Amino acid sequence: MADSTTLEHIRYRIRRDTHGAIQWFRDNWRERRWFRWLASLIAGGLLLLVIGWIILARDLPSADTLVDYEPPLPTIVRGIDGQIVHSYARERRVQLQYADFPQELIESFLAAEDKTFFSHGGVDITGTIGAAFDYATKFSSGERAVGGSTITQQVAKNILLGDEYSVTRKLKEMILARRIEGVLTKPQILELYLNEIPLGRRSYGVQAASRAYFDKDVGELNLHEMAFLAILPKAPERYGRARYEDLAITRRNFVLDQMVANDFVTAQEGAAAKAQPLGLKPSRSAVPSVDAGYFLEEVRRLLMAKFGETAEDGKNSVYAGGLWVRTSLDPELQLAARDALRGGILRYSAGKGWSGPIAQIDVSDDTWQSQLAASPLGISYKDWRVGVVVERSGGSGRIGFSDGDTAPLTGMPDALKAGDVIAAAPVGSSYAVRSVPEVSGGMVAEEPATGRVLALQGGFDHRLTDFNRATQALRQPGSTIKPFVYATGLDQGMTPATEVPDQSYCFYQGAALGEKCFRNFGGGGGGVHTMRWGLEQSRNLMTVHIAMDAGMPNVVRTFERLGIGSYKPYPAFALGAGDTTVLKMVNAYATLANFGRMHSPSLIDYVQDRRGKVIWRSDKRECARCNMAEWDGTAMPRLGASGRQVMDPRTAYQVVHMLEGVVQRGTAVRVASLGLPLFGKTGTTTGPTNAWFIGGSPDIVAGAYIGFDKPRNLGGWVQGGNTGAPIFIDFVKATRDRWSDEPFVAPAGVRMVRIDRQSGRRVFDAWPTNEPKASVIWEAFKPSTEPPRATRQDEVAAKRNEILELIRRGRQVNAQAAAVTRKREVEAKADFVEEQGGIY
Repeated sequence: MADSTTLEHIRYRIRRDTHGAIQWFRDNWRERRWFRWLASLIAGGLLLLVIGWIILARDLPSADTLVDYEPPLPTIVRGIDGQIVHSYARERRVQLQYADFPQELIESFLAAEDKTFFSHGGVDITGTIGAAFDYATKFSSGERAVGGSTITQQVAKNILLGDEYSVTRKLKEMILARRIEGVLTKPQILELYLNEIPLGRRSYGVQAASRAYFDKDVGELNLHEMAFLAILPKAPERYGRARYEDLAITRRNFVLDQMVANDFVTAQEGAAAKAQPLGLKPSRSAVPSVDAGYFLEEVRRLLMAKFGETAEDGKNSVYAGGLWVRTSLDPELQLAARDALRGGILRYSAGKGWSGPIAQIDVSDDTWQSQLAASPLGISYKDWRVGVVVERSGGSGRIGFSDGDTAPLTGMPDALKAGDVIAAAPVGSSYAVRSVPEVSGGMVAEEPATGRVLALQGGFDHRLTDFNRATQALRQPGSTIKPFVYATGLDQGMTPATEVPDQSYCFYQGAALGEKCFRNFGGGGGGVHTMRWGLEQSRNLMTVHIAMDAGMPNVVRTFERLGIGSYKPYPAFALGAGDTTVLKMVNAYATLANFGRMHSPSLIDYVQDRRGKVIWRSDKRECARCNMAEWDGTAMPRLGASGRQVMDPRTAYQVVHMLEGVVQRGTAVRVASLGLPLFGKTGTTTGPTNAWFIGGSPDIVAGAYIGFDKPRNLGGWVQGGNTGAPIFIDFVKATRDRWSDEPFVAPAGVRMVRIDRQSGRRVFDAWPTNEPKASVIWEAFKPSTEPPRATRQDEVAAKRNEILELIRRGRQVNAQAAAVTRKREVEAKADFVEEQGGIY
């Protein structure tokens, strides 16, 4: 009863007071003009405030998006050993958790930017009033007013709004700051801020800036270094430059004083930090990078095709997704491939004179430095540098570099002129012109068992041109394609001991093309020889005979099955007239070394998102029970075989075994100097326009070619053996510890039989030796294709006839000797009689 009476009393008081207030307003409205004006002004102001609020707030992004906000992060690339080798980044970004930031670093930023951060609700009224007053005093002066933004407001600006300089943006920033404080905790806001704040040198966030300015992680920073980072949000591009060092020290010391005033550090610690120099390091790459530009650019291209380039293309894009990419790049093999290919290119180009400028730029004004700095041109070879000829007068000239330095230029060719971008090397106090070879080439190294590309070099230097000759240049493979012609012949019933004519072959190609006649490289020919000899000596005529006997449709199907290319069934393609790439040819040879099981060549092993989840992998095999929490006591899980069986493993081994002979005594005999069990094949195309070598071991297969980008004659002396093979030799010598002494092993179903190397006939009374040109060798045959044992009788009969012939000849010799002896005896007796006076 009492509660009801109290409630009724409260209602009565509300009605009474409300009625009184209304009546008071009505009385004043009727009787006082100034009251009417004041009330109207207040109402209008409130109305404008509501309308303005609606206009400003209606299109603002939701603060809730920051709860799951993922900053754009670069893609990090690792090599085959897991070490970081590169990053795809247009900005330096590293994301840390709040617990990863040192407390003194947090306090440095609070002292510099927002000392009341933990007490305000997103907007600091005092700071805002000061900023408004500063804006009013600087209005129309062209100067930028003090921002007065809290850390929360800066988060709203950096992530949600942008850096527009206007009152409207400032009001939106304040609205969003209040909303952010409602959805995020103070530590979460600080974490976003310290990870996203732009700090110069293309760095976003304190960890990236710590690396950019001091080459340290945030946990390694000293107090004076933390205070320096805290001054950067005000003017990152100013304080980070050497010419503004005094301003930077003054501002840093102010921050240290604020830290002392706020009891973040002691006065002694602050004084010690103020006594330190800035200690800035020169700007350098955020991530160490292996000189593997062609390989890494190919990886980038593949990633962009799968995941897109920017955040607009998807959450796992290359330049925003924060991907972790494990590649098959082997830094040791990559650098060896680069140097080996360069060595081959330079050997060919030696003594051929200046090849012309790399590019040309306008040097008629003072913009040559910015033009050169903006270009991607560069070179990483010895002490060479890329520069531009800024002036030339007769025999004297000057070269300028992207850093603005200039120097005298010597050794200038007659054709050199101002504006030419060239390579030069220091000689004393000047620079001498160097010739970047016009000829180029490509090289690839692959792991046969998996198809992983271990090294890939697409030219002399990727900074000069990004055209990748290992993957993009279509070249004629020449004789390097012959092993696959022979493989087709073996599949069609031939053997390495099959005798093939080394004789002219003409082919009628139809009324339009007429008759085509083939010849051996260098001419010559004649006789009949084994398939092995034909491959070892790279005989064109024998190859064409094998191709036509096996059927050209079958030959081109072999090419297509091994990924070399799709060609018409014309005999010229059996000699390497079709176009292909180094990568495709090396992969085909790797298939031979892998017993006919082919893998698609891969540069990327797997890709993880920013949280470590694998989102793509090249090995698609499933491993049942691999992720069991506990071992169930059964046999270990086993992955199935990878790749596709595209060739009879016995055929593949037979070809490899013959290609070992190419190295031991054939066109690639100089490779035998390495003293390793290797197989390989040289290749020289008509002209010659390309010089090739492809070969390797059971563990690594590598191949390279040299040629002009627009194919033209390299010179009559050029062959795969003297130009292509030395590149491979240099590659192996530089990585000798990576090459096993284990020989190739024959697969099941192969019979090793002793044969005469020249005739291909079976041998029973001799054994092979280690001599490369031994008359008896081991040859690989499929069951029931080896020379039949019936030849034993022929050998016995031949040996019997040989013995009988020797006996017959021996008897003749004995008879002749006996006759001579009798004659001599008769003559001796006659002489004796004559001496005795005719009496006997």
